[in-house]
Amino acid sequence: MNFIKTSLEGVFILEPQVFTDARGYFFEIYNKAVFEAAGLHYDFVQDNQSKSVYGTIRGLHFQRGEHAQAKLVRVLEGTVLDVAVDLRRDSPSFGHYEAVELSAENQRQLLIPRGFAHGFSVLSETAVFAYKCDNFYCREAEGGIRFDDPTLAIDWRIDKEKAVIAEKDRRHPLFAEFTSCF
Repeated sequence: MNFIKTSLEGVFILEPQVFTDARGYFFEIYNKAVFEAAGLHYDFVQDNQSKSVYGTIRGLHFQRGEHAQAKLVRVLEGTVLDVAVDLRRDSPSFGHYEAVELSAENQRQLLIPRGFAHGFSVLSETAVFAYKCDNFYCREAEGGIRFDDPTLAIDWRIDKEKAVIAEKDRRHPLFAEFTSCF
């Protein structure tokens, strides 16, 4: 597994070693010993999966307090633009984001520690998105930042007219209105 540092401390792009032959391919998605050898200590307790159509923008989501979550995200089918926004008020990259294209073809993953908002846009006809969390989901601890926040100015690579967005995500506060809980 190749761990690539990003501009945000603690966020890594993971490139697995893929073994290919006439039957297809094989690779490890997660190996606790390999992660720990890289200095990354996570105990993932929940796996989630979603399927979305082209133009869907999900996010920017996070969990507050004791329910905060680290995530290991990947794409099983299709292509997404995956985004992590640093919400750690004492971080030098507070309010900055990293955007990485993840696809079934490139087999990259993104490791996002606690203290980040997360979202993605679907760039292919459909996408199946899977992620591991190191803490259980709690509805009461849900939080979010507006996907179209002008301060963050994230280019989701989706035309506004074609964007598919949940009403809940349209109601999240702007980054300027956000008070960090991290």
